[in-house]
Amino acid sequence: MTIQIGDRIPEVTLKRIREGVETIDTPTLFEGRKAVLFAVPGAFTPTCSERHLPGFIEHFEAFRARGIEVYCVSVNDPFVMQAWGKSQDVPDGLQMLADGNADLTRALGLEMDASGYGMGVRSKRYALYAEDGVVKELWVEAPGEFKVSAAEHVLENLPG
Repeated sequence: MTIQIGDRIPEVTLKRIREGVETIDTPTLFEGRKAVLFAVPGAFTPTCSERHLPGFIEHFEAFRARGIEVYCVSVNDPFVMQAWGKSQDVPDGLQMLADGNADLTRALGLEMDASGYGMGVRSKRYALYAEDGVVKELWVEAPGEFKVSAAEHVLENLPG
């Protein structure tokens, strides 16, 4: 079942690279914070690299000015996420999270089958806004679209 507004972010672990590969759980990422999590089907893929991540980079300070953390997640390994972040000049503080086994993606009910493209299980394109680990807003894209999960749309539709 797909996560809904009012649901708590499921407890799973993700990977990220800072000084080395780190394992971080979702309670650590979300509890006691306001956060936007946006997911892309794949690092280095066209829409993700040309529009989705760049929008959050461009508007990163606007989110931070509202006290909101920004997390990017993809079903990729942490080394790919780190390399993609470097290639896109991701600012410090915008966390690039690897959901290599799609544990979070499946727990959220937002997986898609990209086997036809040779990519296996991937995440649907979405963004969510959570406060203290509870989903307050959720924007899931229709297949092949990029509208509601864009940084601009998320900023315009945040509560408060």
